[in-house]
Amino acid sequence: MNNVNEKVILVTGASSGIGRACAERLAHLGHRVYGTSRRAPFPPAPAPPGAPTMLPLDVDQDESVQRAVSFIIEQAGRLDVVVNNAGFGIGGALEDCSIEEARALFETNFFGVLRVCRAALPVMRQQGGGTIINISSLGGIIALPFQALYSASKFAVEGLSEALRMEVQPLGIHVVLVEPGDTRTGFTDARRKSPATPQNPAYAEACARALKVAESDERSGASPEQVARVVERIVHQRSPRPRYRVGPAFQKLAVVLKSILPNRLFLWALSKYYRL
Repeated sequence: MNNVNEKVILVTGASSGIGRACAERLAHLGHRVYGTSRRAPFPPAPAPPGAPTMLPLDVDQDESVQRAVSFIIEQAGRLDVVVNNAGFGIGGALEDCSIEEARALFETNFFGVLRVCRAALPVMRQQGGGTIINISSLGGIIALPFQALYSASKFAVEGLSEALRMEVQPLGIHVVLVEPGDTRTGFTDARRKSPATPQNPAYAEACARALKVAESDERSGASPEQVARVVERIVHQRSPRPRYRVGPAFQKLAVVLKSILPNRLFLWALSKYYRL
């Protein structure tokens, strides 16, 4: 490495949104950053100074994850930080979402995180330390109506991360959750929608109202650069906290209210907010 403070960093889902903002910011700060997307060329094109190198990586595929991590080790000799960001959302009534849709979402949002962690951990153990940053969501603490599968996947990432942190902290490895609230990214337009719900009179109107609220909040939410600045802080901390929340103050306050209000009252208020 050219700089003793330079870290080798892997960021998944770095072609847009939060992942891209993280990869670009960390590379601009002088770190050796490997961003990933499914469509990046291999071998990767040379990156200009201050820009991330883009690698092909499909978090749904064991072989693809292992190949990308192996390439980084061959090129850089180590892996100091992983930012698990790849993911997507599904909108629709739970009754209408197919098992195939649920499996596809969990394959990326949960098993993708698991795959990357499992590939990175042996490297970090051997080198005596590292940091894994899992991008969760406030929707992984507060369930979102008509986005049940997305919330379920993020709840799962929360549990995985808390348990993993306890397992690997004695080995010098930090596991950190970043929990963004609504953020202005392409996630909103890329959200998949169950085709059955608009045809189901039991849910069609309520789902449309709830998703309209969610999409409006996302489009006026925090910038992905705000999340990237939090990730930067974590990368540079010796002992990062277990979780960091990013986003509008009222959404972070909602997490506090969930912990102190009676469940029935909190869920009633949340239902009213989403016009249910």
